[in-house]
Amino acid sequence: MEIEPKQNQTTELLADEEIDIGVASRVVLYNDDWHTFDEVINQLIKATECTYDKARGFAFEVHVKGKAIVFNGPLNQCLKVSSVLEEIALNTQIIT
Repeated sequence: MEIEPKQNQTTELLADEEIDIGVASRVVLYNDDWHTFDEVINQLIKATECTYDKARGFAFEVHVKGKAIVFNGPLNQCLKVSSVLEEIALNTQIIT
């Protein structure tokens, strides 16, 4: 009985390749007692590229309700938004 050698199989992963797994997700921002409204508003604009008025509305909702959904989209985009918000130690959660 002869055994055939296995062929080497390699998988190449490109670092810049974005994978969209089609999962709709949301980023939840939670209230805290140490960031100012301006800090939160500016970081929301940076993270989501929304308008000042929309960011101010999110910040007010977070202040009043304790949390707000600040972004909806594919999981890979939610990860990016959450990462930017967490740059200044804002507390976020991604829900899928």
